[in-house]
Amino acid sequence: MDAWFQVVVLNQTPDPERVIYQAMHQDYSPDFVNPESRIPEKYGEAVVRHLLEGNRGHYGPLEHPQITFGVGYFPHAVMQQARTHRVGISFDVQSFRYTGQQIADLGKRLLLAEDSSLSWQELETLFYVPASVKEGKAKTRQGCKPISPEALDIILAQYRSQAIAYYRLVEECGLPYEDARNIIGYGIRQHFVVSFNCRSLMHFLDLRAKEDAQREIQYLCELIWPHFEAWCPHVAAWYRKHRWGKARLSP
Repeated sequence: MDAWFQVVVLNQTPDPERVIYQAMHQDYSPDFVNPESRIPEKYGEAVVRHLLEGNRGHYGPLEHPQITFGVGYFPHAVMQQARTHRVGISFDVQSFRYTGQQIADLGKRLLLAEDSSLSWQELETLFYVPASVKEGKAKTRQGCKPISPEALDIILAQYRSQAIAYYRLVEECGLPYEDARNIIGYGIRQHFVVSFNCRSLMHFLDLRAKEDAQREIQYLCELIWPHFEAWCPHVAAWYRKHRWGKARLSP
């Protein structure tokens, strides 16, 4: 996994399984459920038993608690894939219309650099090289495919060219960031904030942690997982056993 990738928790509903239990209890209780309502000591286990086990599929109560992640340094392609998920999910994404100076600054450093090795060190701060290229092999539907070492040189040359061209367009030609960004490809690293409720997070993992998902978005799921496990332990344990990597879609 790329060493730059980061996922941190920015905010979360405290004690989410308690909230889920309260919502579930209101579905069946003739009394008004309030903060003083008595709930069982092992409410997390009760949530799994009454909502999830035995293919019950009662997912509604899981929509109440919410968790917000800061996601950093993933390639633009991953952000685009993640944003195809819209139900129960909210995004705010780093805009290259306003944050392009970092690319221009990199392009200037690369243009002035005499040592080609410095170019790679500088490029890695803003551009992503696929794991398959670094490892020399790619897993496809047809099996494992070897990747030529030349691929890395081609990719690095393109990234270097993009950064330098961006610098020249902005600083020498006067283009605004929003126009200069058109020459930057899918490998640019981009940060975003994303919020899920418990149900939408499981649905996201259903689709993106499966084996035929793009490798980089699988990495995103792997970095999300320990936070989900710490936040909602009983639900996460049930999910890991019954759904992780199985591409089963929650309704």
